[in-house]
Amino acid sequence: MISFTIPNFLRKALGKRRSGRINIRVVMESTLKELSNGESVLDVKDKCGVGGGVEDLYGEDRATEDQTITPWTFSVASGYSLLRDPHYNKGLAFTDAERDAHYLRGLLPPSVSNQELQEKKVMHNLRLYQVPLQRYMAMMDLQERNERLFYKLLIDNVEELLPVVYTPTVGEACQKYGSIFKRPQGLFISLKEKGKILEVLKNWPEKSIQVIVVTDGERILGLGDLGCQCLPITIDVGTNNQQLLDDEFYIGLKQKRARGQEYAELLLEFMSAVKQNYGERVLIQFEDFANHNAFELLAKYRTTHLVFNDDIQGTASVVLAGLIASLKLLGGTLADHTFLFLGAGEAGTGIAELIALEITKKTSVPLEVARKKIWLVDSKGLIVSSRVESLQHFKKPWAHDHEPVKELIDAVKAIKPTVLIGTSGVGKTFTKEVVEAMASLNPKPLVMALSNPTSQAECTAEEAYTWSKGHAIFASGSPFDPFEFEGRTFVSGQANNAYIFPGFGLGIIMSGTIRVHDDMLLAASEALAAEVTEDDYLKGRIYPPFTNIRKISAHIAAEVAAKAYELGLATHLPRPKDLVKYAESCMYTPVYRHYR
Repeated sequence: MISFTIPNFLRKALGKRRSGRINIRVVMESTLKELSNGESVLDVKDKCGVGGGVEDLYGEDRATEDQTITPWTFSVASGYSLLRDPHYNKGLAFTDAERDAHYLRGLLPPSVSNQELQEKKVMHNLRLYQVPLQRYMAMMDLQERNERLFYKLLIDNVEELLPVVYTPTVGEACQKYGSIFKRPQGLFISLKEKGKILEVLKNWPEKSIQVIVVTDGERILGLGDLGCQCLPITIDVGTNNQQLLDDEFYIGLKQKRARGQEYAELLLEFMSAVKQNYGERVLIQFEDFANHNAFELLAKYRTTHLVFNDDIQGTASVVLAGLIASLKLLGGTLADHTFLFLGAGEAGTGIAELIALEITKKTSVPLEVARKKIWLVDSKGLIVSSRVESLQHFKKPWAHDHEPVKELIDAVKAIKPTVLIGTSGVGKTFTKEVVEAMASLNPKPLVMALSNPTSQAECTAEEAYTWSKGHAIFASGSPFDPFEFEGRTFVSGQANNAYIFPGFGLGIIMSGTIRVHDDMLLAASEALAAEVTEDDYLKGRIYPPFTNIRKISAHIAAEVAAKAYELGLATHLPRPKDLVKYAESCMYTPVYRHYR
């Protein structure tokens, strides 16, 4: 089963700000002014329609000179405590003047550094580690002591560090989280907090929250039930993973998972408390819920809350983007192709539905007709109409008329797909025979092995290129190194949800959208596909390089916001003239501030 666990910090690094408190005086671009009574104030722009005051969209204390003067309340930290505040600590980058002003003399070595040199040093040290989990832990330690350096490092080295802080290494981190746990970075809401969830939310120090990511930990990546060992907001209702229940270092509730009414009541209390505490327009992103809860929660709350399921909708959007981009290499339109999925869970059916919606949008054929181009295989074989009575509700739209087929290879030969997509969560299922069959049916077969982590990928890039004799177009959920075959170097694309969710969320927030609409997902897909260049195509890529993620996120945010305004779902009025520039102005920049 495909999934993309999202650490809290990732969405900030890839494009969005988080709320923040201010605990020392900050001078930015000469905008600090002194009133006659000596009180310090800062000109503050109402960023992204979130309101006045010092906090803009993500609570960043950014200033412009075209706004009215707003008083700034200070809580001054200094000395030893300042060095241990990750939001404002700069380490050796504190200047001599700052060391004098904030009682830091003697608490630091005499050398004065800058952020660029600090970044160079950390990257040097990270590259000395041979084990990815050690690099992950080193990055988390950096985040604990110097937040701005952490984000600067991640933004400037995103392609090298993304596999460390995200898939595939984050999967191992989740598995071993109880053993490596040092300091909580999110909220833990367990059955013990039932009846007190609003109180728990109020314990979180940041008050201006626009996006919440929540999980119950039942289906992490392709690793299954990891209970409480994941981030960011964890709804802990127990775990059915016996290994965790027997682990003395496990940090969650040591009981079997709650189901039924008890589970539903806890989720209802959480959803109600979020809206009560943070308002109508807070985006709640469901992450890594098992199928039986994922579809039900999305259906239940999508009409009453601003909700988004990354495994169903985010995965679908990023995969659709790859399919749209691949048409430059495959030829034709989406409606001209036949799609075969291995895996019919939330990822597979979510992708399939978005493909069908895009075909409908482009051709005006009924949705039921568009679905006929898409076939799914689950653990019992091809999903066909004779199985409809025994199917889960989310599989029934894909039960087409066909004789039963048990094995994937037989389904390939019978359906003759041009596109093969793996969302099974089972590694090595795209065998040599399967890939060779795809290559015999198509001059350029598109093979997407999307399951995570790397060990669960349906096949590797090397296998896809070798078995197809270099004819396959390949994309995966986890990253693979470039592969040389018969003198040509192939650079496979990664269908990574991180292409979509930061820009998608930013587009929703900056437009003040009140509900998520499927057309916004289509807009995000088309925006991402448009970022693929001719140079990418020459290398066999159907996704742009991740080094451009900030630019990509801005364009996705702009298109999502534009669709929200078009649909009448945006509440931040009037609409900005240049949505791309507006999105860029809302992004977080982790450079050090100058303190006085």
